[in-house]
Amino acid sequence: MTLYLDNCCYNRPFDDQTQDRIHIESEAVLAVLKACENGMITILSSPIVRMEIDKFSNADKREKVLALYSLANPDIPFTEEIKKRAEEIRTKSSIRVMDSLHVATAEAGKADAMLTTDDKLIKACAKLVLDVKVVNPITFLLEMAKGDGE
Repeated sequence: MTLYLDNCCYNRPFDDQTQDRIHIESEAVLAVLKACENGMITILSSPIVRMEIDKFSNADKREKVLALYSLANPDIPFTEEIKKRAEEIRTKSSIRVMDSLHVATAEAGKADAMLTTDDKLIKACAKLVLDVKVVNPITFLLEMAKGDGE
């Protein structure tokens, strides 16, 4: 199983954990990363995620997020095809530039799913014909537990 995690996922464990939803999503992200560490899944990396992480002004948070992101491999290089696909996604939806680049990269990497905690992105992607399933990490884990994730 191959996954692509957007920047929301890598950040989630460092968000305010007093909110139940954020805490549960954090645990789901950490479970996915653990499965990657154990060789059960592959998480794709991309220059798009790395660029967003590099923009963090808080150096401590940037280092913590990079530690989680270090599990991601192989790298999906940014190509003209990804750029064109991202533009196509944007013209058919309300999806923002960086999010469209994440979706296009996940497709290019032939990910089985792209995980995000962004509800608006999930809803917008559900209205499109994509070559990748875009879901919340909690939903992904629940589907895997039921055997629907393969």
